[in-house]
Amino acid sequence: MFRTSKNKNLLYLGIVAEQAAVKNGSTTITLDHELESLGVGKVLTLGQFAGHVADIANRLWAAGVRPSEHVVIHKSASFDICVYACAAARIGAVPVMLSPLLDGPTVAALLDRLKGASLLTDEAKLTGPLADVPLPELTARVVTVTGSHPLAVSMADLAGAPERKPVLLDADQPALMTHTSGTTGIPKLVVHTARSIGAREAWQNRVVSMIRKPETVLMHVSYVHSRMYPGFAVLAKRGMPMVFLKDAQPDKVADALVKHRPGVFETHPNSFLECEAILDDPREPIASVRFFNSTFDAIHPSTMHKFLHASKRRHPVFLQVYGQSECGPIAGRTVTRKNALTMDSRCQGYPIPGLGKYRLVSRNGAKPSRETPGYIDVWTAGRAMTYYGEEERFNKQVIGEWWRGNDVGYRTKWGCLHLLDREVDVIPTIHSTLEVEDTLLHRLEELTELVIVPGPQKEPIPVVCTKDDRPLDLARWRKAVADQAPMSDPVEMRLSELPRTATAKIQRIELARRLREDLEQAS
Repeated sequence: MFRTSKNKNLLYLGIVAEQAAVKNGSTTITLDHELESLGVGKVLTLGQFAGHVADIANRLWAAGVRPSEHVVIHKSASFDICVYACAAARIGAVPVMLSPLLDGPTVAALLDRLKGASLLTDEAKLTGPLADVPLPELTARVVTVTGSHPLAVSMADLAGAPERKPVLLDADQPALMTHTSGTTGIPKLVVHTARSIGAREAWQNRVVSMIRKPETVLMHVSYVHSRMYPGFAVLAKRGMPMVFLKDAQPDKVADALVKHRPGVFETHPNSFLECEAILDDPREPIASVRFFNSTFDAIHPSTMHKFLHASKRRHPVFLQVYGQSECGPIAGRTVTRKNALTMDSRCQGYPIPGLGKYRLVSRNGAKPSRETPGYIDVWTAGRAMTYYGEEERFNKQVIGEWWRGNDVGYRTKWGCLHLLDREVDVIPTIHSTLEVEDTLLHRLEELTELVIVPGPQKEPIPVVCTKDDRPLDLARWRKAVADQAPMSDPVEMRLSELPRTATAKIQRIELARRLREDLEQAS
């Protein structure tokens, strides 16, 4: 059995906004879209957010939702997803966050795994991706937050429901479910508790404490990701103005940065990469940013270097954090203008004492090192309980108090963690695909993305995307890879053609599968 930490920092999503609003009720939450389902424009205060949470919680109770029941939240992308998650939690239900990007069959498979959950969705989903899903067989009830549908109760019809007091479950009961990125098939449902989310909040609060004066925070992150909720709690409690973006198109991000001039900018690593296009904008959209944050995956050093030098602040910092859905943040490090290009790109930094630790375990009998990387086992105070409905699968990665996430790496003599690859992405002839990708992206400015995946014979196949989809100069490519391990000729694709997860990660296994199919058809 996976032993859980007994940290005392608890986070109850249903009341966090209400508690924070006592002191910071006028703190603004600004959006790049209107909240149609709530009748709200692009700006609301923290106090108004808390009011909407309480109102929706009352309506969900009137619809029949009760404590400890699962409420699947799967609707079109919008910040109102956060309101519905907190509202479900307020009456003691367990919000199950499913990405708007999931297709109908995947949502059906997850609903079947949950056995009789309530589904909170919208008319666009019911008449679109979910139209062929047998919802009466898979759910206890369906509530639509916009429009109407024969299979659903309308949220509008529940207006004026009697007020309910908050319900706080035991700190170690399930309190929230999010799903893994789904890079290896149907996503796993990760079960979080008030205690595990609270530990992640404590980690993030330690990081935010670096910001001595109030700064506007601009974020483009997935509203269903576990990162969203402890992050929102930290900002709400500190009364920091928040700007949340739904649209990640570089020109839209640039407009928002110019309009709000934030001191903090956070988004996914791939979104940072795509937003390199805005660095030449004469409006200098990055000028006000002092703190950059990317907490979902590895980010290329050349990308960090470019953003740091685009800032006009005296000492801008890029925070790189290594973490997993199951454990939350594991290790982190700060990157500055001076060290962005000289640092080892595989360096993930150090855990925060008391909140995390790691160990390296041999994969082949040899001592873990750069040449023979070992499994990275981690302990964090924010580790999840299990995978819902797949406990056996979860327990296969449990070794006493340690969690084996199946990443491989090594420890330097200074105790710094270096991540080389996920084990499933390891290519025998390449030391680290991530390291090679970092190197080549730095050397070839025309690339907007590079992903190395295994071919039918485990040979490394580089997939490249270029600025404005211009043809790759093969002479430049061959010069850049001359000192690297042998690879196949590059496959050129449009950035939009790459399969992605909810947090914009490239689905490497799916990409490799598609390439193999293409090669088989061509042969």
